[in-house]
Amino acid sequence: MPRRTPSAETLTDLILALFRVNNATLVWGDRLVRPFGLTSARWQIMGAIAYADRPQPVAWLARDLGANRQNVQRIVNELAREGLIQFQDNPHHKRAQLVVLTEAGKRAYDNAIRSWDPAADELSRGLSSDELATTLRVLSVLRTRLTANNAGEGEADT
Repeated sequence: MPRRTPSAETLTDLILALFRVNNATLVWGDRLVRPFGLTSARWQIMGAIAYADRPQPVAWLARDLGANRQNVQRIVNELAREGLIQFQDNPHHKRAQLVVLTEAGKRAYDNAIRSWDPAADELSRGLSSDELATTLRVLSVLRTRLTANNAGEGEADT
């Protein structure tokens, strides 16, 4: 049985840590945004909508998030039922409507961001900007490589 390289061994530990951090982040995020009627998943999708250069259809939001389109569609539909997002006609595609935040959605998202700022300061305590930038760079490289490996698999299903 071939042995892993030291880098592959460390990467394995990193991936396992990422799974644990992801789960802890979702629980923490749910608690942070619950007062605004949001969950981590809703907040993430609303952030993709808020930060997009222009209104996008669900498929594009899912691609940008690296998420499953059907899961994003389900959450978008929930947000629409609650009046936090609305659909607009797409001049480029009759069936793929564009997704935009409503005024209520903007308020909920802005409230979540106001809660995030001090929480981010607390989470980053004791970590230098350089350490965080290195971590971000490594994660960006891993995402690029994983995305390239998944390209033949069709739509992002992560």
